[in-house]
Amino acid sequence: MTQPKRYASLCMCHYVTQITPVSTDIISTVEFNHTGELLATGDKGGRVVIFQREPESKTEPFSQGEYNVYSTFQSHEPEFDYLKSLEIEEKINKIRWLPQQNAAHFLLSTNDKTIKLWKVSERDKRPEGYNLKDEEGRIKDICTVTSLQVPVLKPMDLMVEVSPRRVFANAHTYHVNSISVNSDYETYMSADDLRINLWHLDITDRSFNIVDIKPANMEDLTEVITAAEFHPHHCNLFVYSSSKGTLRLCDMREAALCDKHSKLFEEPEDPSARSFFSEIISSVSDVKFSHSGRYLLTRDYLTAKVWDLNMESKPLETYQVHDYLRSKLCSLYENDCIFDKFECAWNGSDSVIMTGAYNNFFRMFDRNTKRDVTLEASRESSKPRAVLKPRRVCAAGGKRRKDDISVDSLDFTKKILHTAWHPTENIIAIAATNNLYIFQDKLNSEMH
Repeated sequence: MTQPKRYASLCMCHYVTQITPVSTDIISTVEFNHTGELLATGDKGGRVVIFQREPESKTEPFSQGEYNVYSTFQSHEPEFDYLKSLEIEEKINKIRWLPQQNAAHFLLSTNDKTIKLWKVSERDKRPEGYNLKDEEGRIKDICTVTSLQVPVLKPMDLMVEVSPRRVFANAHTYHVNSISVNSDYETYMSADDLRINLWHLDITDRSFNIVDIKPANMEDLTEVITAAEFHPHHCNLFVYSSSKGTLRLCDMREAALCDKHSKLFEEPEDPSARSFFSEIISSVSDVKFSHSGRYLLTRDYLTAKVWDLNMESKPLETYQVHDYLRSKLCSLYENDCIFDKFECAWNGSDSVIMTGAYNNFFRMFDRNTKRDVTLEASRESSKPRAVLKPRRVCAAGGKRRKDDISVDSLDFTKKILHTAWHPTENIIAIAATNNLYIFQDKLNSEMH
């Protein structure tokens, strides 16, 4: 894969924008499927939009296919819990694809309480010539049937059908923040603030509680679960992160209830650097296993860290995402931005990591060369095939170059929380409020 310095040549291949920028249009999750041919987004209005990569053009054999809308459906509706007098938002918190087993695709989507399994399939033929039904589907009078015929399949316009196959409900008291499909392809887990449940994809009426950190007295609560994910290859291993900045690796072979972790990943705190905001900014907002399964990538408010599963005492690598905000923590606390939950992503070879920032900036770090780049997803640079230019933020009072932007000029309402990377190619999806940007590496596409 290419190095971040070459990502200065990332170009726009397609972008989607919601016409009316209302709150329900804000994208809340982005996820490629296992082949990268499909890309799903969920929004605060409970909708899921699936994009499909178009095949390469015959007139331009060296051009990469663009992503166009494949299907749109309403996954969740707003609900009301009458027992607790609680409104349940329709917002899609996470989407996870299941590996494709046949012609159809399956995905899981969840809001705060309910997880749903959806089947996405295509139909380009329709049966005709029934013996007991007329053309409109009404049952014929048997007395009028004087001869028998063999029904045939006739071509029709391609139709994409999305249908709910399972609904997994009533298992979470608190808000679901993560779902993760196991490598056995039969089970998945869902995590909320205090518990993690294990589900079988074919069983909706029960789940097994595998982590429960709820104290007997809620006044003794010191941390919550922020994210959880299964190991990509070992079906017995999973990791979950906490608001205290710790990671716990659990092995389901050890006990049915994994309250006792196998490994605890925690970085010692520097007492001299402790402040009022230390615990808030150390909270892990996302954790991702590398494709190889050897490393963990985590994101807290100011940094992205890579952990080696064989080294628990400290992270293998630490990358400063926007260290220039350290002097702004007080104002970020007052406007609640300090509680924003940024996601992170690996590239296909685990050599480059990506995460979002403010002002519609996103950051890439090359683990091999230690180079990094800041790029911007903006409507000004969203012309097809436009080349992205590296951006640089300078601290307040520092020397500014021509195209530098001051930390005081950053727009904190424009934030990139959700990102995804194609599993094998240099194609990335960036969700910026109600816009979806899809970029691809220009140099990489030219080689193909």
